[in-house]
Amino acid sequence: MSTEPQVSVIVEGDASGPVIATNEALSFWGGVDPATGRIIDVHHPLHGTSISGAVLVMPASRGSCTGSGVLLDLALEGRAPAALIFRDPEDVLTLGALVAGMFGKSIPVLRADPEVFTALGTARTASIEGGMLAIDDARYTIAPPRVSTLVLSDQDKAMAEGRDGDAVAQAMRIICAMAAQQGAEKLIDVSQAHIDGCIYASPANLTFARTMADMGARVRIPTTMNAISVDRANWERQGVAADFGNPAAALADAYVEMGCKPSFTCAPYLLETAPAAGEAVGWSESNAVIFANSVLGARTAKHPDFLDLCIALTGRAPLSGPYLDAHRKARVVIDVDLPAQPGGAFWPLLGYVAGHLAPDRIPLLSGVASANPSRDDLKALCAAFGTMSAAPMLHIEGVTPEAGIAAESAAPHRHVDRAMLRKFWSRLNDGPEKIDLVAIGSPHASLSECHALAAALDGRPVHAEVDLLVTVGPATLAQARIDGTLAALEACGVRVVSDLCWCSITEPVFPPKARVVLTDSGKYAHYGPGLSGRTVRLGSLNDCVDAALSGLAAQRFPNWLED
Repeated sequence: MSTEPQVSVIVEGDASGPVIATNEALSFWGGVDPATGRIIDVHHPLHGTSISGAVLVMPASRGSCTGSGVLLDLALEGRAPAALIFRDPEDVLTLGALVAGMFGKSIPVLRADPEVFTALGTARTASIEGGMLAIDDARYTIAPPRVSTLVLSDQDKAMAEGRDGDAVAQAMRIICAMAAQQGAEKLIDVSQAHIDGCIYASPANLTFARTMADMGARVRIPTTMNAISVDRANWERQGVAADFGNPAAALADAYVEMGCKPSFTCAPYLLETAPAAGEAVGWSESNAVIFANSVLGARTAKHPDFLDLCIALTGRAPLSGPYLDAHRKARVVIDVDLPAQPGGAFWPLLGYVAGHLAPDRIPLLSGVASANPSRDDLKALCAAFGTMSAAPMLHIEGVTPEAGIAAESAAPHRHVDRAMLRKFWSRLNDGPEKIDLVAIGSPHASLSECHALAAALDGRPVHAEVDLLVTVGPATLAQARIDGTLAALEACGVRVVSDLCWCSITEPVFPPKARVVLTDSGKYAHYGPGLSGRTVRLGSLNDCVDAALSGLAAQRFPNWLED
């Protein structure tokens, strides 16, 4: 029996397959292996499940903006889900499905209301055909695509009509499609862009970039680039295999050819070009977006890979989400019992817990201002938050610039106590005490973090059986070389690597023999096991230094988490 529409179409198409359903969001990048279609996020309840050919049902995506590139690669290689059904608004995978259509690959995307979403959770099969969603024996009418209310300027229309070239026209079509599904009524000028799609997450990233470059694409606003997947100048000397190094370098080259600045950092807020409060920008890369909105007070949506280039080519973005005052308010308040004298690992741990408690909404964190977090603390917090939440920002009472007007009046409260912090510490710290590798720089280490590391080492050599590797952006590397910090670190046996970061590092730059990793990054503690196949543990910078010197990291709670 047909019922009133409770399902709407976001990306059109027909499909059928077995249902794979979860109530926990998933990042495709770092969470799904594009070579197999299997879920590799060891912390996700569907870990090990293949999503190829399935109707994948989940509330939304989370985490990395690069998920759109992973989905495109799955589509091009015949390993994609047959369809995606979300309960909540979702951009990253939706954009991947839209771009897949450019290459003749159909991945329908639907949005289901809570009743239908719940029914899908126990369904065996689902099919999408003829404007109907069939779930086992139930059938639901699918509402047609939302009628776009988007009003384009004369310049927008000119770009869409191809007056500035085929690449710009294609970019405007993608922007308009995303704007329509977001309910945007117009586009907004942005002053700069940041490209995340330059990471060689899969061959699809190169396919897209090369296609656009060959169409004559050239950016029209200042555009920085994320970390890439190789040290662009040194990868051959580092022993990286040509079948990976060549396409990874070619991907970077394609974006540079299109006019992007080879900044090669996942922390563009460390650059002199970082935006000011209130400045509208078009950034991708989840940690960068969250830091820009939350700490700098700039304005950007969490733009998916591929849409970032479209924005750079046009200077325009959909006027929706955190570009608007109404969508920057907190919808949940997280009250934190601040431990006495919290150590450095408190901030990535708190960000990770906050993302768990606010997976789909902007939170306001209260109770931590007296700890006086530094910019580096906030960097770690924002990055860890972004691994667990789809939200584009957070607020911290007494710390971040918009926290004073942040919370909605009806926002519910959540409580973070010592027991909850210990629970998640254990989740990110399960592994042997013997450490083979210490990983610093996810996101890229700042100059002040390099200074702190050098001071903590104090000239002492790294243990002979431990590698200590720091990833930085080229600008930070140049500064560290000039002020002597690089020489001091290298004298201790530290390897400092530019251009790539931990979330894109591969062997042999990643030491092949290393089995257990200690990191000060909540982001890498979460993604690292799936990306590297190694055990990854979380610690403070001091913990990392102690492990680098001794080869050991005790399996215990830090003092500030003890009863």
